[in-house]
Amino acid sequence: MGGLSMDQSFVQAPEHRPKPTVTEAAGIPLIDLSPLASGDAAAVDALAAEVGAASREWGFFLVVGHGVPAGTVARATEAQCAFFALPAERKAAVRRSEAAPLGYYESEHTKNVRDWKEVFDLVAHEPPPPAAVAAGEVVYENKWPEDLPGFREALEEYMKALEELAFKLLELLARSLNLRPDRLHGFFEHPTTFFRLNHYPPCPSPDLALGVGRHKDPGALTILYQDDVGGLDVRRRSDGEWARVKFVPDSFIINVGDTVQVWSNDRYESAEHRVSVNREKARFSMPYFFNPATDAVVEPLEELVGEEDPPRYSAYSWGDFFRTKLSGNYKKLEVENLQIEHFRKGLEV
Repeated sequence: MGGLSMDQSFVQAPEHRPKPTVTEAAGIPLIDLSPLASGDAAAVDALAAEVGAASREWGFFLVVGHGVPAGTVARATEAQCAFFALPAERKAAVRRSEAAPLGYYESEHTKNVRDWKEVFDLVAHEPPPPAAVAAGEVVYENKWPEDLPGFREALEEYMKALEELAFKLLELLARSLNLRPDRLHGFFEHPTTFFRLNHYPPCPSPDLALGVGRHKDPGALTILYQDDVGGLDVRRRSDGEWARVKFVPDSFIINVGDTVQVWSNDRYESAEHRVSVNREKARFSMPYFFNPATDAVVEPLEELVGEEDPPRYSAYSWGDFFRTKLSGNYKKLEVENLQIEHFRKGLEV
């Protein structure tokens, strides 16, 4: 299962290769969201403060008591395993391309190095199909494998539940920044959220390759479910070293993305992370990328800037930014991938 064969395209530069052992990340907050159900204002404010502190100090946190039914998660993980167990030709029947970037893929690149993984991508909300497809136009239409009973239903159920959780987290983020709870909702009226199934097969050279190279997520929030194999590493801000995010049953891992970093004018920082692989066991994970609408303009929020704290970023189009980021997934580019740092303004000294 996986069908990957080690070659030079997977080899990381020496400075980015994983060390033989990675310490467990101590101190990543574990936040229980169950007080949200009570509607108690003081309890919600306390949760918002926890989310704010975690976003400042780590850019990562884990949540339990999140309200996503265990059965919904179980059906999604069963569907994931069933898909990746299909023969290569069945998976290839729903293979994605640059023009139709949803479906199966096994040659993704991060930072211009191929990742040791295979993926299946979906969008949570398919945009209306164009009346006619112009040359070079990208079409976001989900591809569903045939003869895989319950696959579509399980993943649509899961994406719906994750969207509800995403909006709860978005409101907590807004509260943590002393904004009204629905302040960020307007950016998500027609979200470009996408959902991914990841399979990381056992790797013969885990000292040379990575499941996903070092990167930051460009969107607002990522909600990740991972199995108990482990492999998600986050770069500690205290010393710049990589630390392994431990598996916590019935939890999701949340990380704030570049969009929140810009909105917050650097109060919160998108954390750099990667995925390590191993020789013995396959790893499965399901990231849900909560992204703004195509026409959203991303810039520091007006409530969070002023004379003493001017905007640190120029405004940019989310749609254009995201399309450019996606184009780097398919092949090795001759230039650096687009980052939010390219929009950073020169600060007065």
